Amino acid sequence: MTTVAIVALAAGVWGQRLAGMFLVGPLLDRRPVLAQAASLIPAAVICAVIVQLSIADGKSLVIDERLAGLAVAGVLVWRKAPFIVIVVAAAATTAALRAIA
Repeated sequence: MTTVAIVALAAGVWGQRLAGMFLVGPLLDRRPVLAQAASLIPAAVICAVIVQLSIADGKSLVIDERLAGLAVAGVLVWRKAPFIVIVVAAAATTAALRAIA
């Protein structure tokens, strides 16, 4: 059963990659606006995952120190700070607030 599921998922991923190359690729070449919009999708998905992991615990909404660290990281990204500065500042903010609480 597990082997069948793995093979089916692998075939589905392979099919999606082929569809992307042969169907979506030419469409994006003809319409630059779609290509520009499609280039923003990975960043939006990553942001959604980060926010979901930061404010959810199981099925409940949690507002805690992680949200402050995320806010600091968001401001630093907006100000175009180096990546290591963003990570260290967000971690330090979260750690400092946890130490206080």
